[in-house]
Amino acid sequence: MTRAASRLNLTQSAVSMQLKRLEEGLGHPLLERSRRAMTPTAAGEQLLSYARRMLDLNDEVWARLTERSYEGNLVLGAPHDVVYPYIPEVLRHFARAYPRVNVQLQSSYTHELKALFARGEADVILTTEVTPDRDALVLQSGPLVWIGAPGGQAWRQRPLPLAFENGCIFRPWVQRALDDAGIGWTMAVESMSIRTVEAIVSADFAVHAGIADATPPHLVAVEHAGALPVLPTTKIAMYVAGGPKAELAGKLAEVIRQKWDATAAVLEPAPAGVAG
Repeated sequence: MTRAASRLNLTQSAVSMQLKRLEEGLGHPLLERSRRAMTPTAAGEQLLSYARRMLDLNDEVWARLTERSYEGNLVLGAPHDVVYPYIPEVLRHFARAYPRVNVQLQSSYTHELKALFARGEADVILTTEVTPDRDALVLQSGPLVWIGAPGGQAWRQRPLPLAFENGCIFRPWVQRALDDAGIGWTMAVESMSIRTVEAIVSADFAVHAGIADATPPHLVAVEHAGALPVLPTTKIAMYVAGGPKAELAGKLAEVIRQKWDATAAVLEPAPAGVAG
């Protein structure tokens, strides 16, 4: 309630009253209240689904009737491990708001995307870097996590079997962390395909490392209880090109930023001691 009130620029009591009126009008409780948290009831989850669709429709109508017509082509670049779960939702939202704009998705390694951007062949790119350039907008920051098969035991093996693409920017960071921790490792697969890497890891032949909330659904973060070293902090950064398509690229960048902000708000843990 406190965070909702802050985001809406209302008092907590005003938000509580609005929620109470909504529950009374619908005839259903929408939230299960406890001392530590508030979680949606079944009716609350259903209402949330409808509410999101209503907001999306509102955004679409507003964009169609108030924005001048945009058309053209944009190239959006993103590393393989950033595409999900964010980019499909970004493309869906942008296509509804700007139906005459064609967005081509280019998925590759960060260093290749930055080279593409430098040559003027991409309009917006996302990267995974420790130190983004000064003109980048940092969307997310956090440590990498060890990734393995559900219930897997590969992380216990020594030397530790690793699975990474040949050009993956995380690969040398992980190797350095293991070297510093005195843990031997071996590269279990040499591949240019992230799908091959995921197949090897899901078979519990090796472990991988990646961004926490971008873990593929068939893999999990390894609960190693300190048996593996802490990995470096990485940032997801966004670069937006200038030039003749700067305004249109800025529209796409704004949708990306909004989606990341919305996801961060959902994932943000409740502050200690705050109850609804």
